[in-house]
Amino acid sequence: MAQANQETDGTVNAQGNDELAKAREGDTVKVHYTAKLEDGTVFDSSIMREPLEFTIGEGLLIPGFERAVIGMCPGESKTEEISSERAYGPHREEMVLDVDKNQFPPELEPEVGQQLQIRQANGLVTEVIVTDINDSQVTLDANHPLAGKDLVFDIQLVEINEPQTAD
Repeated sequence: MAQANQETDGTVNAQGNDELAKAREGDTVKVHYTAKLEDGTVFDSSIMREPLEFTIGEGLLIPGFERAVIGMCPGESKTEEISSERAYGPHREEMVLDVDKNQFPPELEPEVGQQLQIRQANGLVTEVIVTDINDSQVTLDANHPLAGKDLVFDIQLVEINEPQTAD
């Protein structure tokens, strides 16, 4: 059984050798992050809450974020620019639709920026954002709000929990 070594920065290297542990596919990691648009506008951060915990390679996060963490050591920080293709994908025009105002319930007065849920013909519910309103129509966008945007993440790897192996 490997023994953990206390690293100089206070982190523990569970590999049982003098090399710093590096995050790799299959590891469960904890990270702090600040997510920004290219203009520096912060849209999310874990700094004032618990670190984000996830397993690299499970595909629960955007691909560019997972890839950015691979190779990092506990305590290491980096800034990663992630293209829209490796984040929430391109903005797809086929996911934007114009709907006649008379198709909305009379008690609903849509507003630009409002989030709504619509039921598709197959029964699935889709989140949409009202992006435009004119006299007769409302424009709804089913793209993720960050689709088509390149993003910048400040990432700090807090901890690595390596996969458990059967003894």
